[in-house]
Amino acid sequence: MACRLAGSSFLLVGQQRRPIQNHKLSPLTCPGTFNLKWEDIFRGRNNQKRCLISLRHSRVVQAVAVPIAPSPADRREHRKQLSERYGFRQIGEPLPDNVTLKDIIETLPKKVFEIDDVKAWKSVLISATSYALGLFMIAKTPWYLLPLAWAWTGTAVTGFFVIGHDCAHKSFSKNKLVEDIIGTLAFLPLIYPYEPWRFKHDRHHAKTNMLQEDTAWHPVAKEEFDSSPVLRKAIIYGYGPFRPWMSIAHWLIWHFDLKKFRPSEVHRVKISLACVFAFMAVGWPLIIYKTGIIGWINFWLMPWLGYHFWMSTFTMVHHTAPHIPFKDSDEWNAAQAQLNGTVHCDYPKWIEILCHNINVHIPHHISSRIPSYNLRAAHQSLQENWGKYLNEAAWNWRLMKTILTMCHVYNKEQNYIAFDEIAPEESQPIKFLKKVMPDYA
Repeated sequence: MACRLAGSSFLLVGQQRRPIQNHKLSPLTCPGTFNLKWEDIFRGRNNQKRCLISLRHSRVVQAVAVPIAPSPADRREHRKQLSERYGFRQIGEPLPDNVTLKDIIETLPKKVFEIDDVKAWKSVLISATSYALGLFMIAKTPWYLLPLAWAWTGTAVTGFFVIGHDCAHKSFSKNKLVEDIIGTLAFLPLIYPYEPWRFKHDRHHAKTNMLQEDTAWHPVAKEEFDSSPVLRKAIIYGYGPFRPWMSIAHWLIWHFDLKKFRPSEVHRVKISLACVFAFMAVGWPLIIYKTGIIGWINFWLMPWLGYHFWMSTFTMVHHTAPHIPFKDSDEWNAAQAQLNGTVHCDYPKWIEILCHNINVHIPHHISSRIPSYNLRAAHQSLQENWGKYLNEAAWNWRLMKTILTMCHVYNKEQNYIAFDEIAPEESQPIKFLKKVMPDYA
């Protein structure tokens, strides 16, 4: 017998309560047992249609809520709604548990792993030329156009980071000494120590989106958020309006403390740190001597801040979304983390060229041995073989707004809880972002 209860339709059979098939609400997620009186069923607060059942006696029956899995069509529609809400082009289906990273790698063409010296050195030429052009623009541009020159130069110098990034993954050259030298030199204008970054970044790939283990960004731990009012305020600002520059804090915290490295790594770390400090000791005074403090700000600091904007933005977009979970080590699955937990995002073409396609990020996490100039071919292969599992977007304001205003404190059931849900009185920066940020997708 069917009746209407609290706005949902159920079929009462024996000791079970089941949603009838044409329900519009989400399926029940937790089985439970309820004691109901027949006359209670007919007391609706919203004057809903009552069951037309004649009962002579009141008796108690036991009903059990049985979870019903949503249909594939329902799940597909739900992902479509989330895509629109979060600013994605597609939110992928969950990858089956029995799929391994090896299974995915074996579907990639062999040619995407091939190192091409001509293409590798072409990327160096592109970065060197675009960076030199940026410095020229800064020198010749009137003051009111300087932000445009800084933006170009900061994006161009991000290309140097991507070259060093390929060197660290052994995907730039077949000569490993060449890779170490080029990687170190490419990182110097960013005062980024190459070897410390390489060691920590390798761990990011091995433990992508694993709680505590991933050396990139994590959701904020509730215990950390509650630890002190001062830290809580700093976290709200850091993961809110200042998040596009949070890579500065990551750079400073993770790469200069020798205690964070294994004994076998310390020697190479010291060499990289010496190179960075030498660049600062020689390069900075030389810039100031030739151009003054204002010149140092114009030619180095502002492009460096532009680089960190891209470093932070790429990292955020690659691995942060309300539907992408971070998991404990005992629940973590490598294939799901790398394929389902990584986002492909399209940017304006000039950014992709200057940054050597680092935004084509899913194949890079399937195998870090794929050179940057082969990432697009690898992504096309993934689309053909695993397309329904991919998370894809084109950069838009809604996507950024979602990350900056929703993806904050870790929660196992919801993935994230926003700051303004936990501490509304202290979350004025988040409320401000919600008001002023555009919502275009």
